[in-house]
Amino acid sequence: MATQTETKNNSFVLSGVKNIVYEDRPIPELKEPYDVLLQVNFTGICGSDVHYWQHGGIGEFKVKDPMVLGHESSGTVLETGSSVKSLKKGDRVAMEPGIPCRRCIRCKEGYYNLCSDMRFAATPPYDGTLAKYYILPEDFCYKLPEHISLEEGALLEPLAVGVHITRQSKLKHGDSIVIFGAGPVGILCAAVAKSLGASKIISVDINQDRLDFVKKFTAPICSTYVSQKISAQENAANIIRENDLGDGADVAIDASGVEPSIQAAIHVLRRGGSYVQGGMGRDECTFPIMAACIKELQISGSFRYSQGDYATALNLVANGSVDVKQVISRKVKFEEALQAFEDIKDGKGIKVLIAGPE
Repeated sequence: MATQTETKNNSFVLSGVKNIVYEDRPIPELKEPYDVLLQVNFTGICGSDVHYWQHGGIGEFKVKDPMVLGHESSGTVLETGSSVKSLKKGDRVAMEPGIPCRRCIRCKEGYYNLCSDMRFAATPPYDGTLAKYYILPEDFCYKLPEHISLEEGALLEPLAVGVHITRQSKLKHGDSIVIFGAGPVGILCAAVAKSLGASKIISVDINQDRLDFVKKFTAPICSTYVSQKISAQENAANIIRENDLGDGADVAIDASGVEPSIQAAIHVLRRGGSYVQGGMGRDECTFPIMAACIKELQISGSFRYSQGDYATALNLVANGSVDVKQVISRKVKFEEALQAFEDIKDGKGIKVLIAGPE
């Protein structure tokens, strides 16, 4: 259930498992000279938001106190700290929602997504961006060119995830790639792969509507409906045969987190191929380790995004390589956010954007 109140900083708060309230929160104040106060304009719904709402946690991240949801956002600058030079009031920005410590070894290496002191929006215990106001440091606000809308700006977050996953795969121009899962991240991985010059892009899912969408979104692309009644080896063999992949694909990405897809992805690869785990599923699953060893696969995990990924995402949209507007199923008012969450939970649409409170 959800209740509504008149507020100065209306926020969409997860107060308990399956319990959402609209809550009056204090308007945040600038504390650091490089801080920027933003009015949030649009926020996309991520699968992690839905998972926290339905289950109260993801892996080691458990919701113990009320938490504002949302992290895929764009906003408008309202106020800047005394040392901010690149932004001014009225600028429109994409909001990168994770703030690392900037001092640890991982941060200094450029892998700030692995910072143990990361403060990431809508990851316990930190509040998210589904509110009227939010504060970010200047360097985590990406000024939008005039020809990019605020709606597109909100979608830079999932696109940056797709950029990072695809970079982890070391995909080269001319490579073939199989992407398991045709949700928003899988779709955007396909778009990034196309921009990098992949020779064949195969999208795999059990939802034909999603496959039809990704085929239209990232043409030319092959889409494959996998069977849940046969083994991972058989599914992989069918994908290889139907798409003329020879000894197997050069790259495979799992963007589903589903065990049969993970298994099929390992079997679909050629010897010496590259595999990236981008989807989050159960903590443990049965993994075809012998196939991975015999093929000497290059295996990598992928978590959020790091150095340069957000900037690359912005460039891909700015130069027309990726048209993120196509993945927007609909936009809703802030007061309709709960119904939008229900729709995403039920698999309706690709990406729903929630407008900020008026």
